[in-house]
Amino acid sequence: MAAFHFELVSPEKLLFSGDVESVVAPGAEGQFTVLKDHAPVMTTLKAGVVTVAGGDGKVEKLFVRGGFADVNAGGFTILAELALSLAEIDAAKLDADIKDAREDVADAKTDEARRAASDKLAQLEEMRAAVA
Repeated sequence: MAAFHFELVSPEKLLFSGDVESVVAPGAEGQFTVLKDHAPVMTTLKAGVVTVAGGDGKVEKLFVRGGFADVNAGGFTILAELALSLAEIDAAKLDADIKDAREDVADAKTDEARRAASDKLAQLEEMRAAVA
């Protein structure tokens, strides 16, 4: 299979940069796969797992929370709001964060606070589902 260049960047750091054979990303309208010579496209991302398949058969899974994906003649770039390697996620800490977020939703006094707490809870639950 032919390779193309892929980069995944978060505000904190460059998580991945290299030539790959395919990338599956969680687009806002559903998962999509990018291969070499993919048609140009730019889309938003939802929280989910990015699966990167290298030419050596190695597969790397990274969690992203929102951002943008840009496919062009030069390759594929994801600019993520938050990105972590699934291997770096501590499931016990994540479970504690989910418990805290549920309490924040229950304790919210205004609609705006409840909506913000609900959004955070949904993002944490997406991350938990990715780790499972």
